[in-house]
This record gives sequence, structure tokens and C-alpha cells, in this order.
Amino acid sequence: MIYESSSVHVTLAGVVIACVIAATVFATLYWMLHPPASYVMKIAAEAASELERMVGSIIVVFSPEINSAHMMALAVKLARGERSELLAIYIVEVPYTLPPDAEMPEEERAALDALGAAETIANSSNVTFRAETIKARSTKQAVLDIAKREKADLIILGSYREGKYSGAPLGRTIEEIAADAKCDVLIGVEGKHGTLLIDEGGGLQSAAIANPTEE
Repeated sequence: MIYESSSVHVTLAGVVIACVIAATVFATLYWMLHPPASYVMKIAAEAASELERMVGSIIVVFSPEINSAHMMALAVKLARGERSELLAIYIVEVPYTLPPDAEMPEEERAALDALGAAETIANSSNVTFRAETIKARSTKQAVLDIAKREKADLIILGSYREGKYSGAPLGRTIEEIAADAKCDVLIGVEGKHGTLLIDEGGGLQSAAIANPTEE
């Protein structure tokens, strides 16, 4: 019987070429499994981070002149989505002819109604909620002071109450708050056919019922 033996001749050039091919295949597979983040993905990530920072603390403002009941639905949606704290404040302006802490039963009753309705909307969505009635000489200054105290990221304002203002939908106080606030301000004017500001649980209707001055 005749046996033939074969031997493999390995050269340095062959080893180098094999290593290059292996490295190329490995790099291709890694790129396919770990694609680089696109420009759009980076922008989306930055926007999500900015939104989380922006809505860390939200204040919704009410007053005899400012109707923010329809903004509670949107405020709750923002707070729930970003796990933010939600503070509703009602500003009672005290005339200079009265002491700063003067009793104003009618205005305080309206504050209780408005904040009670806001709390109902917030509780239906399990949002961390606080409410506060504030007596002040100036609505604008009171809102700015509270925003500074709370380190607010967002102030939400409605438009002027129907019957108290005519012409442009925004009044001087709202414009001054927006101009001087050290954080973002969201101003909402309820549209006749909009659906964004409607609360899923019917809280908006509850707010309107609880606050008859909106009629």
C-alpha cells in the first residue's frame, strides 16, 4: 500500500490577508448589529430630555379674570406623562383700600370652587397635586413669586373669562406674566371645535359646573 502525505504551506502574506478578511467581516457584522444613531434619533433624544426638564414642575393659574379650567386637562396630561408635580393657584387680588389679609368671602368661595374642580380632574389621573389660594395686591407679581418659590418649569394660563374682557383674547396681566416669567409659559385659548383640552374623565365639565361664573 502506498500512502501519500500532504503538507500545508503557510506564508506570512497569507496570514495577513486572512486577518484582514476576518477583521472586515467582524466590523461589518458589528456595524449591522450596532448601527450608529442617526441625526433624527439624536434630535429626538435631545427633545425628550428637554421636555422632561421643562415639565418637572407645572403651575396652573386661576383668578377672577383668568379662566384656566379648560387647561387642566392638558396640564394633567403633561404632568402624568412626565411624572411632574402639578400646583394650581387661585389669586385673589386685594384692593389697596383693604388690609392685605381682608376677608373676601365671595372671591374665596370662587377660589374653593375652582381649585376643588381642578383637584377632581387631577385625582382622576393619579397626578401629584397641590392647591393654594393666595391673596395679593397684584396677580402678576403673585404668579411670578410663586413660580420662583416653586422653581417652576412651566406656567399654564387660560384666557380671560368671558364677560370680563372683550376684543383680543389675552389681557394685560397674562401678557405681563408671559413677558416677565423666568420659565416657559403656556397660554391656552379654548377653540370652538378643539378636542386637545378635553379631559377624558369629564373633568372639564365638572369644572364648569363647579364654577358657575364661567357661564
